[in-house]
Amino acid sequence: MSKIKKILIANRGEIACRVIKTARKMGIKTVAVYSDADAKALHVRMADEAVHIGPSPAAESYLVMDRIIEACKQTGADAVHPGYGFLSENPAFARALKKAKITFIGPAPESMEAMGLKDAAKALMTKAGVPVTPGYQGDNQNPKHLAKEAAKIGYPVLIKAVAGGGGKGMRKVDRAEDFEDMLASCQREAKSSFGNDIVLIEKYITSPRHIEVQVFGDTHGNVVHMYERDCSLQRRHQKVIEEAPAPGMTDAVRKAMTKAAINAAKAVDYVGAGTVEFIVDGSGELKKDGFWFMEMNTRLQVEHPVTEMITGLDLVELQIRVAQGEELPKQNDISISGHAIEARLYAEDPASDFLPSIGNLRILGGFDDDSEARIDTGVAQGDQVSIYYDPMIAKIIHHANKREHAIAKLAHSCQMARVYPVKTNARFMLNCLQDPDFIKGNVSTHFIGQKPSLTSDPLESDLPAMAEALDPMFKDIGFEDQSGWRLNGARRDYQIRHANNQEVRLPIGAPSAPPQLRSWYQDHEDSPLFINGTAYIMDALELDASATSNADGLTAPMPGKIISVEVAPGAEVKAGDKLIVMEAMKMEMSLEAPRDGVVASVNIEAGQLVNDGDILLELEKEA
Repeated sequence: MSKIKKILIANRGEIACRVIKTARKMGIKTVAVYSDADAKALHVRMADEAVHIGPSPAAESYLVMDRIIEACKQTGADAVHPGYGFLSENPAFARALKKAKITFIGPAPESMEAMGLKDAAKALMTKAGVPVTPGYQGDNQNPKHLAKEAAKIGYPVLIKAVAGGGGKGMRKVDRAEDFEDMLASCQREAKSSFGNDIVLIEKYITSPRHIEVQVFGDTHGNVVHMYERDCSLQRRHQKVIEEAPAPGMTDAVRKAMTKAAINAAKAVDYVGAGTVEFIVDGSGELKKDGFWFMEMNTRLQVEHPVTEMITGLDLVELQIRVAQGEELPKQNDISISGHAIEARLYAEDPASDFLPSIGNLRILGGFDDDSEARIDTGVAQGDQVSIYYDPMIAKIIHHANKREHAIAKLAHSCQMARVYPVKTNARFMLNCLQDPDFIKGNVSTHFIGQKPSLTSDPLESDLPAMAEALDPMFKDIGFEDQSGWRLNGARRDYQIRHANNQEVRLPIGAPSAPPQLRSWYQDHEDSPLFINGTAYIMDALELDASATSNADGLTAPMPGKIISVEVAPGAEVKAGDKLIVMEAMKMEMSLEAPRDGVVASVNIEAGQLVNDGDILLELEKEA
């Protein structure tokens, strides 16, 4: 194979920027593609060339194969790196590139097909001697039949889209009476995300850990592994914090798991970077017979940096070299050094059930102040977080000789994060990293769900740091009294307001009269005080100022699409009843009745697009 001269990256965001960096290091030119929403995006600014491929929705731009191929022809790109997501595991795309004589930096389409559907992959793995979890992966998709199979397996069970990934199209079901509703929701999400609503059912492991093995194959028949990663800290099956190597891993278990992963890759003649994912019994010490094949991702993984940090390898460079026909390093030459850990900084609001947060990144930084941190990002200060794509802001990665030191470094980066007005999960990740169980390695995929305190309001615990930060200002103007009293005027309180709009009034006691304080407010208008990764706003409010809450209806929490409307005008509802299902930023969410009442009006219908703040449904006013 000839050397690659110009790579078109059929993706966006941080992975596109990541590929551009390695290509530049290798002396290879790059081409970015972009939608309307990404016209000014960082990956577009970084690439040597950029081609517009369509409107903002991914289905009309990043997922349109013909436009990607036309962009290759237009720019003379002789190779395509698909990143992850979008077209990265689409065998039809790989075939279309081959037909156009463009190198696909990834596995053969046949390998993708073999591993792409979870049911077929499990059958193949059983034949290859790789342990798989018990379950049902048959052709009969009748809901009644699937319910019977679930009962045979025994609850709890996991419903999984056969074409799924990234936590999409997956539902845990604890009770038989919930099965059909969860199945319908899972199928809708799978159809929307992957164009395929076929599902499988498998036994749910009650204390599961998620451990995956990085594998690599080349065109010379070599298959090697780059050890394992632990991705057990998950929320709604989406990974939050990943690390390598896995806590508690022994030489014997590693040998068994990496052997199984290599056998899996060899079973499909795998070439390129791939990840074999295992569900692991985490109820005690790891065991050689305590892990089962879950799926194989036939692409680079979001969490690949932790593997790079412990092995010293550049996995994107290896992908390019393998695509050029070069050989991989020998297994004996690949070793582990130290411990690496990665956190995904997302634009989302933990206080509002992790709803994605969109808007302008007016302030962005802090987490990148440590020179030892590796930051993989696709945005810069002033950029927009769009409704159309995954809301990840950055991946923060640290490496140290020992696990506890790597955790401490990452915790510090999360603690120093300064992002505003977009909300983030920085404080949530800091809570995870400082949790005693996590530090001890006592983790499972249930970890986050079992610890509601991880998402609790941080205000009370932040008050000492807040007082320390604000105290010099108030002392400088001569007020140490905390009563809120002021001369010749009504008492005035000051409000510390979460950037997530959860407001708590605190009688800090500073008066509004002194010019020094007025000057401070003018200088810091709408400027947050950052404490432990959380943004706070300080507003001067009259004592009788109060916020009102409206419990007379439902408003759209963000722009999205209405999936279903469960009630009609005149219906009696109870607080917590599911009234509307909507989809936004690749996530399906249920909107529930805020109180008991009667539906007065429904202002939307299934299939309708809505904007943030639109009134979707109204209840009759309470007497």
